[in-house]
Amino acid sequence: MTTARAPRHVFRWDLDKTYLRTEFDSMRDLIKSAIETAADKQAYPGATALLRALRAGEGHRVCIISGSPSQMRTVLAAKLKLDGVEADEFVLKNNLKNILRGRFRALRAQIPYKLPALLESRGGSPPAPAETLFGDDAEADAIIYCLYADLLAGEVPLADLERILEAARAYPDEVERTMLAAERAPRGDVVKRVIIHLDRRSPTAGFRRFGPRLVPVFNYFQAALVLYADGLLDARQVLFIAFEMLDSRQYQLPILANSLQDLIRRSRLALPVATRLAQELRDVARDAPATVARPDLPPFDDVARVFTDRVRELRGIAPLPTAETVPVLDYVALVDEEHVNRREKRRRRA
Repeated sequence: MTTARAPRHVFRWDLDKTYLRTEFDSMRDLIKSAIETAADKQAYPGATALLRALRAGEGHRVCIISGSPSQMRTVLAAKLKLDGVEADEFVLKNNLKNILRGRFRALRAQIPYKLPALLESRGGSPPAPAETLFGDDAEADAIIYCLYADLLAGEVPLADLERILEAARAYPDEVERTMLAAERAPRGDVVKRVIIHLDRRSPTAGFRRFGPRLVPVFNYFQAALVLYADGLLDARQVLFIAFEMLDSRQYQLPILANSLQDLIRRSRLALPVATRLAQELRDVARDAPATVARPDLPPFDDVARVFTDRVRELRGIAPLPTAETVPVLDYVALVDEEHVNRREKRRRRA
């Protein structure tokens, strides 16, 4: 009998508002999302190229854990196949079961669903020494992912986890399931990066309390830059993610250049790293065959030159702090705040 080899790095992705443009603020949005075909569903520019690049890495594993209903598995799997995206694990939420049991609170609650799903995923396969998590600002992904990371790192005791789940209005069996999954999940300081896609354009300052491990991004070029700095993408892959975004016609080269500057100004990308990337992009542009470029897109060397010029404009930016400390978070307070915010959003919509 062969033993499954442990991956080197696991990438955990949400779907709605992280990979796919999905609206679910109203009943009309929910109905529209439910009847869309795979071809109707749209990924965010750059997300497809990024996911494919990550999945292609040696020892890389992609796990999708989404709050989308499990009844949509067929169409969502078809969408991923259309995009050329392979997932090693694909977990969806069984909302029909919640409806049949009269558990209407569970339909929108994400913490009691996603946290045990993450823990069970880690405990159900050979554990990786490093993980990167992708979510969005539409729900509680920042809280869930940081809590997951701190549980694995031993920063949150199991006694505290029970209080957090009670604050999250988890049903008793959800509490039991989560506690068991937390006990069984292999431990370690394994979550290296949390990337939050700002679908709602939330102010970035609101995420500072989560520490430097969590990086809010406005688009997937910024996500690619962060992953380049983390050593998970090379310059060529960053360039092709940029070109997918330009090809979408939703982005222009100056916007991507502004995105690069924004990360540096927010101290989310070190200036020396950006300088190294600019040089490597020039090398890629010089070595790229002419047949790669398309007449409707800017030449590789133009892209490399624009990024290089933007980096040079920021020579006076202070370096990143050398010691990255992740604060100990009050998760009960964070969950209470998230619950109040969610209730206020419902009130405003009504």
